[in-house]
Amino acid sequence: MNTFSLMFLSSLLLVLLAVSCGEVQAQSCRPSGRVRGKNPPPGQCNTGDDSECCKDGRMYPIYRCSPPVSGHTRAHLTLNSFEKGGDGGGPSECDNQYHSDDTPVVALSTGWFNNMSRCLKKITIYGNGRSTQATVVDECDSTMGCDDEHDYQPPCDNDIVDASRAVWEALGVPKDNWGWLDITWSDA
Repeated sequence: MNTFSLMFLSSLLLVLLAVSCGEVQAQSCRPSGRVRGKNPPPGQCNTGDDSECCKDGRMYPIYRCSPPVSGHTRAHLTLNSFEKGGDGGGPSECDNQYHSDDTPVVALSTGWFNNMSRCLKKITIYGNGRSTQATVVDECDSTMGCDDEHDYQPPCDNDIVDASRAVWEALGVPKDNWGWLDITWSDA
């Protein structure tokens, strides 16, 4: 086989492999349904940390999965208070406790939370040119929302690491930029 044919076949194989992997990644976690929003009763939706309240009639996607976890899993960091009375709602699912905003703790989207298998384990978060570790204490529910149990907030996206203020501070993100940040994370 001549060099040109070998190079052509190698290139074709690489292209096919890249397309195939892209399709597998894209198909690995699609919405599994929708939940219809309803307006919360007066004073029932906690809008702390710029949390969104469900809108009447709006359809919100739900997910039973999250993208595959890798050494540097892409995600979005959001801000959450795990304190009593904070926008996180009730006590954390892993230990039935509230946690200080000064403690580096997170909630993971349903698929990554994986039926509590990451409870009280540490993850490493990479963002803003820094890294920090945080303990998984809760689920950011991607399967339900817009109800009393979820503080009338929409379901989480499937790629959320919902973090305490301590995580944002450790990453050195200026306070006026807190709320949404492209990050990567891994199991510690």
